[in-house]
Amino acid sequence: MKKFLSLMLLGTAAAAPPAMSQDENKRNDIRYNLNESGSHYVKFTFTNQVWLRLNDNNPGTTVLSDPKTSTFDIGLRRTRMQLFGQLTDRIFFYTQFGMNNFNKVSAFPAYNTAGTPSQRKIAAFFHDAVGEYEVQRKGSNFIRFGGGLTIVSGFSRFSQPSIGTIMTMDVPVFAQATVDQTDQFSRKLTVYSRGQIGKLNYRVAVADPFPVETSGSTPAALNQNSVFAQRKNSKQFQGLFIYNIFDTEDNTTPGYMTGTYLGKRKVLNVEAGITSQKNATWRKEAVDTLYSNMTLWSVAAYLDMPLNTEKGTALSAYLGYFGTDYGKGYLRYNGIMNPATGTTQPIAGVSGTHGNAYPMFGTGNVIYAQAGYKLKDGLLGSQGTLMPYVSLQRGDYDRLQDAANIYNAGVNWLIKGHNGKLSLNYENRPVYKSASTANELVKDGRKGSWTLQYQISI
Repeated sequence: MKKFLSLMLLGTAAAAPPAMSQDENKRNDIRYNLNESGSHYVKFTFTNQVWLRLNDNNPGTTVLSDPKTSTFDIGLRRTRMQLFGQLTDRIFFYTQFGMNNFNKVSAFPAYNTAGTPSQRKIAAFFHDAVGEYEVQRKGSNFIRFGGGLTIVSGFSRFSQPSIGTIMTMDVPVFAQATVDQTDQFSRKLTVYSRGQIGKLNYRVAVADPFPVETSGSTPAALNQNSVFAQRKNSKQFQGLFIYNIFDTEDNTTPGYMTGTYLGKRKVLNVEAGITSQKNATWRKEAVDTLYSNMTLWSVAAYLDMPLNTEKGTALSAYLGYFGTDYGKGYLRYNGIMNPATGTTQPIAGVSGTHGNAYPMFGTGNVIYAQAGYKLKDGLLGSQGTLMPYVSLQRGDYDRLQDAANIYNAGVNWLIKGHNGKLSLNYENRPVYKSASTANELVKDGRKGSWTLQYQISI
């Protein structure tokens, strides 16, 4: 045994890498270079977002059958690990593994009213598994083709957000239009091309959506309002085109567009995108089953640039218009990491109206805007600086008599940029009830929630 231990120690010593120099130890990432220049590499990242939240619940909300007018919960909004790398000048791979929306009741779906056993240990899964091949590069211009499980989307910038660089505490999830319905947390099995040609950045894709029956919850029954169809499944076509007026953006990973560069780049973009799928939804009229195409499109502008390079101040802003046609009468409630499990006051024609949910997706249109201002570097000495922000989301959906206006205001404490930050956010959302006119909803007051997030990312 002593000889065996001695051999293990010798082998470990022989295999150990040389001690890092002081300069090498200042690196901010976990990376292994495959060649001397570092152009070929493998990199590992980790992001964890912890939420502490106080929520005013929607009327009738219950948590595990107990009535609750408000809730305080602790959860993991996102926990992700990435492994990706440039293996040769042309070959790139990207993988991501993790989980989302993990709180006390996350393994207890709202439809599990019978109290049957559920499983809290199955939350983590592969978000992405992609391989890319670069067919052409000239300077900063390139054309790549790829395929696999990916978030690459044509709808908009925020349909494929880089969650570690979000300016607002969370992304506008309405832009992830089919999330957990016909995708795997916004990812689909997809083949695509992306590239940079002069000032134009593009991505075009063909996706094979998942059947809605595999979403993990009971599909909505066929009724007078459009819901995702369980037959006639077809491919989804996507295209997003972005014109870079100033700097081009980071194009390392497929999809994943930066929330804010914190003044490190001078970016002003205009974009247009579209997602289209034939026979995506169905509905019932009398005895007939009717199918509808899904067409989602957007036009937007994005600004992120330094104001005073010496002080480190910066401005970030976004304004977008979104056309969302899922088919006649489509409306879906959603609550981010919902702290509740049911309601005693259901609303006819929609489900999941408990907790912090509101009409997030629907046939109609959405206007979304956000703006933030990064204060000077070192405002808090060695503890970083602050970045306050505000956002507005206005969902004008066909089945709402009153548009859904969602307001957010908050501040980021950038302890170490995005690598270590605290975010305090207040959200104010509308509450609805059934209108006297059948099949429509009317506003019935407003509710709010306070959330404190601690993000660590490397």
